[in-house]
Amino acid sequence: MAITRSRTAEEELLQKIPPEEHLQMYRSMVLIRRFEEMAGKMYMQAAIGGFCHLYIGQEAVAVGIQSALRPDDYVMGTYREHGQILAAGSDPKAVMAELFGKVTGVSRGKGGSMHLFDREKNFMGGTAIVGGNLPIAAGVGFAIKYRGGDQVCVCYFGDGAVNEGAFHESLNIAALWKLPVLFVCENNLYGMGTQVTRASAVPDLERRVVGYGIESAQVDGMDLLAIRKLADTAVQECRSGRGPFFIEAKTYRYRGHSMADPATYRTKEEVEEWRVRDPITRYEKQLLGAGILNDDDIQNVSREVDEIVEESVRFAEESPLPAPHELYTDVYAAEI
Repeated sequence: MAITRSRTAEEELLQKIPPEEHLQMYRSMVLIRRFEEMAGKMYMQAAIGGFCHLYIGQEAVAVGIQSALRPDDYVMGTYREHGQILAAGSDPKAVMAELFGKVTGVSRGKGGSMHLFDREKNFMGGTAIVGGNLPIAAGVGFAIKYRGGDQVCVCYFGDGAVNEGAFHESLNIAALWKLPVLFVCENNLYGMGTQVTRASAVPDLERRVVGYGIESAQVDGMDLLAIRKLADTAVQECRSGRGPFFIEAKTYRYRGHSMADPATYRTKEEVEEWRVRDPITRYEKQLLGAGILNDDDIQNVSREVDEIVEESVRFAEESPLPAPHELYTDVYAAEI
């Protein structure tokens, strides 16, 4: 399904969404950006260990998708899930504490950057294995249908996952059993350091799901309004019982694959071209142009978000590490 949007359609979207919701979405995008910038800084100071994959540049995807969901819907993330869990509404302090490995973290300090989990927000986990969350999302979709619910499970993954066997097995079973799963492929053009055109025989990833009869669409992943409009349609399709929906969001990460990646496989010019399309700056201009926000609102959001991020770091620094005797607690279903 091709999605096109005229300036009139953009204006209609701006007016259709209540001003307070616009403010909330803008604030969420800025929070993710500042949180990730701080996470990168803390990693370089060795306050965060292990691997760390930042979401900077992709903020519009998670915020646009999450804004179309209900609180009782489910979310499966990837290892680049800091932005996804923040967009789902989790406490930034608990997320930062988890990155620090502290007991006050969302996974009680045992998951770290790639295994964020928040049952209260139905955020069913980040996953460290590429494509590993797709079959789990299909399982959540099956559970929803088995129980007679009308929730939706959103499953985020990157372009590198579409070449995994789990991708095809999950989409096949989701289509066959008409499971309420919204598959969101965040195509940031690189699977680690490999350009998608060098790894996929069909780099137009939306076409990869045609064989499963799944409704699908591409969207500009740097345009929050376009994502929100498509998400409204896709979520409704899933909730109606007609089966899964596939979204390919074409986006870009400004930083390397992880903190250890200098990203020398792409040019500075390429990165700058994408920065011109920055999703936060774009949305900010749209809101200012429509008179929905003014300069004072922008400054207030900036100040508020900076305070939240600084408080998150203080909270993480002052929180204790998990006690040694808690090594196996919450790790296995049964006590050992």
